[in-house]
Amino acid sequence: MTEPLTLGEAPVSLDDLVAVARDGREVVVGAKAVEAMRASEQWVGSIIEDMRAGKPVEPIYSINTGFGSLAGRQAFDTVEDAAELSRRLIVSNASGVGRHLDHEVVRASMLIRAASLTRGYSAVRSALPETLARMLSAGVHPAVPEYGSLGASGDLIPLAHLAIVLSRPAGEDAEIDSGEAFWDGELMSGVAAMKHAGIERITLRAKEGLALTNGTSFSTAQVALAVADAENLLATAEITAAMSIEALMGFGDAFLPQIHEARGHQGQIESAARIRQLLSDSTLIDGDVDRDPTRRPPQDAYSLRCTPQVLGPVRDTLRFVHGIVETEINAATDNPLVFPDLPAGRSLKAVSGGNFHAEYLAFAADFLSIAVTEIGSIAERRLFRLDDGSLNRGLPDMLVASEKVGMDCGYMLPQYLAAALVSDCKTLAHPDSVDSIPTCANQEDHVSMANNAGRHARQVVANIEAVIGIELLMAAQALELRLAEQDADRSALSSASRAVLDMLRSTRSADGRPVDHITQDVVMYPRVRAAIDLVHRGAVVDAVRTVHAHEPA
Repeated sequence: MTEPLTLGEAPVSLDDLVAVARDGREVVVGAKAVEAMRASEQWVGSIIEDMRAGKPVEPIYSINTGFGSLAGRQAFDTVEDAAELSRRLIVSNASGVGRHLDHEVVRASMLIRAASLTRGYSAVRSALPETLARMLSAGVHPAVPEYGSLGASGDLIPLAHLAIVLSRPAGEDAEIDSGEAFWDGELMSGVAAMKHAGIERITLRAKEGLALTNGTSFSTAQVALAVADAENLLATAEITAAMSIEALMGFGDAFLPQIHEARGHQGQIESAARIRQLLSDSTLIDGDVDRDPTRRPPQDAYSLRCTPQVLGPVRDTLRFVHGIVETEINAATDNPLVFPDLPAGRSLKAVSGGNFHAEYLAFAADFLSIAVTEIGSIAERRLFRLDDGSLNRGLPDMLVASEKVGMDCGYMLPQYLAAALVSDCKTLAHPDSVDSIPTCANQEDHVSMANNAGRHARQVVANIEAVIGIELLMAAQALELRLAEQDADRSALSSASRAVLDMLRSTRSADGRPVDHITQDVVMYPRVRAAIDLVHRGAVVDAVRTVHAHEPA
């Protein structure tokens, strides 16, 4: 059984986040985290005690003042007003629209918010991250609409939809104002979901409402899950690209290490090495480092020859995005942050800044969308080439050896589908980070739109998973047709291609039929869906791992 993830012991990794979001790994708040939170909580507690005692207290943002452009209007006099301020912030901010975000996005966001609070700068009780952890363990998933965040001041609206389930007013707890949550697969009120799970909702104190809502948790979750899937997608795309190159009897010269080392980019060197490894024992590839190509000139179309020069930059971009995401998962991103160890000459320990501004995430998501779109763009060109009898070096048109030419469409339409998906990505990959619409009476006059960028990145990745799923189907069909055309047996193929073929041909679609070689038209969508699922869950990469002992380069 997997050990719980203990917040406060070590930074939360992307793998940790995926395990919590998708696999239900338990989360607990460790003693170190509780201790780290104590000093800032006590500082705010002392302010509250002064208010309770009737002592004069200066305005301190979010503790006894309004928010945004309302911050300077007045300071509230009573503890009750300070607590009510937290509640009203959440109620007013819970104003999103659109479909509910996937549970995995909500779970990832809950983990990120808890991790941020346990850094100890948010001046909240440990009960807040502890309640988030209990909700994760019990499967209470707040129903969070997808639209509303500007990526500054953090993901206010989606986080409010989370906080309204976790918290309650000081007086009567009206179910109608408790938000919505999923529990055991059913949508219900926040009150009902928490009651079913046996979790007490929290009456918030001063500062705690803003600490729950002011941060980059949802933007980070979107990009984190997108990059996790994109890393698997890239590894899969290198495999399906190698299968297509093999089926088209491509030239090996394009992947010789000397070419890529002469340029020097790490990602390109790694991608070329991976494809060279995948093709190393194929007899269909023309030429190698110690063997002249037989056909001249040994130059394939760019969609084959330039694969390392396209997928290499994708590798380097994903490395960059991965680093941004792991830093942000562990970041303190609300405002103000409280630093009790500031010098004694400074009595105001609450420091206003802008860590809620999600430009890092917006850039990361935009770069991710652009890079992953290119995985699909170059793959779609290979699909076109596989289908075209004038370009595919002797394979049947549309990859179907039909008894009567023209009777069967074969793989004509899956290439159409890939083209439609890539076109969609070209629109989705327009950068969100270059947009900004001022809000809050121009106090918040520059925002990142990171959550929009993250949503779009997730859709781009899903689209391109489908494109690579189509390449999986078409490259497998093409390899079998090539063996027939060459009158060769399976030993002519690379061991990697054989392993993927075995995996694919042993797979059944949702309708129960095998994903087999076609000789005439069949209903395509069940096998397309099955191939997409194989890509998404890493089955293609796992199949190659059975013959190549080490991980992808």
